[in-house]
Amino acid sequence: METSRGRRSNITGMEENTLAILESTEAKDTQDANDDRIAFLEAVKAASIIPEIGTAPTFKMYEAVFQILRIGTSLELMMTSYELLNELDKRFPQVYLSKSSSDGSHELVVVNEAWSPFFPCANVTCGERKAGAEISSGSLDFSCFILLIQELVEVANGTNVKAIDTKHLRSMLLFQYLVSVFEGDFMPRNIVYEETINWVLLRESLLSMLLGSRRTNYKNLMKDCLSILCGLCQAHTGLISDHGCSENSVRKPSGEHNTPLVFALLEVGKSTCIAMQRFLILILKLDISKKNANMQGLTSRADGVRTPLMEIILDELTYDWNMLSPFLQVFSEPKWKLEIVVQFFLKYTTKPSVRTRSSIGPTNDATFNSVLNCFSNSVSTKNIVKRISTDIVQLLLAHAFQAHLSMSYQNIEGISDSKEEMRDDSLLEICKNVICAFNILRSTNGKLEILPIGKEALFTAATILSTNS
Repeated sequence: METSRGRRSNITGMEENTLAILESTEAKDTQDANDDRIAFLEAVKAASIIPEIGTAPTFKMYEAVFQILRIGTSLELMMTSYELLNELDKRFPQVYLSKSSSDGSHELVVVNEAWSPFFPCANVTCGERKAGAEISSGSLDFSCFILLIQELVEVANGTNVKAIDTKHLRSMLLFQYLVSVFEGDFMPRNIVYEETINWVLLRESLLSMLLGSRRTNYKNLMKDCLSILCGLCQAHTGLISDHGCSENSVRKPSGEHNTPLVFALLEVGKSTCIAMQRFLILILKLDISKKNANMQGLTSRADGVRTPLMEIILDELTYDWNMLSPFLQVFSEPKWKLEIVVQFFLKYTTKPSVRTRSSIGPTNDATFNSVLNCFSNSVSTKNIVKRISTDIVQLLLAHAFQAHLSMSYQNIEGISDSKEEMRDDSLLEICKNVICAFNILRSTNGKLEILPIGKEALFTAATILSTNS
C-alpha cells in the first residue's frame, strides 16, 4: 500500500513535469498550448480527485489551475478548470466541521496551510489599474474582487458588451467559484457560532473580512450586487437574441456564431444570478449573527458598524420601483424573499422607529399574516395604496404568497428566526386573507385590473381552499 510520503513524492514529481509543459506554453494561445493545459488539468484530476484517497495538489499546481480559469480563452479550458477547482475544494476543504465524540456538537477545523484563491492577507492593495483593465492572473485580494464585481455590472448593464466573447464567461465563472469559496468558509463557521456564540469565528471569515475591509466601499458593493442580480439574466437574454440564437431557436442556430459559447453564456448568466443570490444570503445570515453577537456584547469597535443588507435592499427597492419586479422574479429563496416583502410593507404600514445597533433586523411581529391584516378593511387599504400603487401592492402580495407556499411545502423555518408564523398562520387562513386582500383592493378601485401574477395567486388560493373544504 502506498504511503502518504510516497503519494506526496509522486504529486511533487508530477508538479515538476506538468508545470514544465505549462511554462513552455504559458504565453501561447494555440491549439497545442490549450491541449497541454487540458492534459495538465486531467492529470491533476487523475492524481487528486479520481483515487479514493487522493493527494491534494501543491500550491503551484493549484495556482496553475486557478490561472487557467482566469486567463483561459477556450470554453473547454474555462469549464474544465472551473469544475476542477470546485471538486478540489470539496475533496480538500480549508474549513470543515467535525463532530465531538462526547456530546455530538460540532468542532471547527481550519486548515491554515491549505491553498486559497485569496492572499493570506487579502487587505493589501491589488495595485494601480487603469479603468477597464482586466484583472491579472495569480491570487486575489479584496480589491480584485471589487473589480470583478464592477466588470459584472458592465455585463449586466450592457456596457461595453458589444459582442459575445470569452471574457464575460470567464468573469462569471470566476465569480461563481469565489462565491463557493466564501460559502465554504462561512457556513461551517456559522454553524459552530450558533452552537458556541464564539463571534471570533465569524469575524475571521473571508466574508466578514471582505465587508469590513478598508478597501471595500460596502454600500456601493451591495448596490452593484443588486444591479447585477436584476440585470444580468436580461442582459444576456437580449445579447443572445441579438446574435440570432435565442432559447427558442435551439434547433436552428446561426452558422455565423460560436453556438456553444452562446449557449454557455446563457446558462452561465443564469447560474451567476443564482450565485449572486447565494452571496447576498450569506451576508444576510452574517448580519443576523452579528446582530445576535452585538446584543450579547461580543462585538467591539474593531468590528465596525455596517448598515444591514436588508436595509440597503429595502432602500434600493423603495427608491427604484423599476427594480422591484426584476428583483422579485430573480430572488427565489422563499424565506428571505418573504422577509424582504414583509419588511417592505412595514415601511408603509408602521411608524418609523429609532434604529439602534441592538435593534438591527426584523421585528417580532413581522409576519405575512400581519401584512395581510392591513388589507382587511378599505380604510387601511386606501392609506397604503396612496403611498404604493395598486400594481406594486399586487406584485408584492403575489410574490409573498408564492414564497409562503414554498415554505409551507418545504417545511422550513419561518420568518424572524421563529417557527411561530408557520404554526399560527395556517395555510388556509393565509389563502382566505390573500383573497380578501385582493377583493378589498378591487372594492377601493372599481377600475382596478388584476395583474396576471395576481390572478395566478387568487386561483391558487381558491384551489387550495376548495380542496380543503
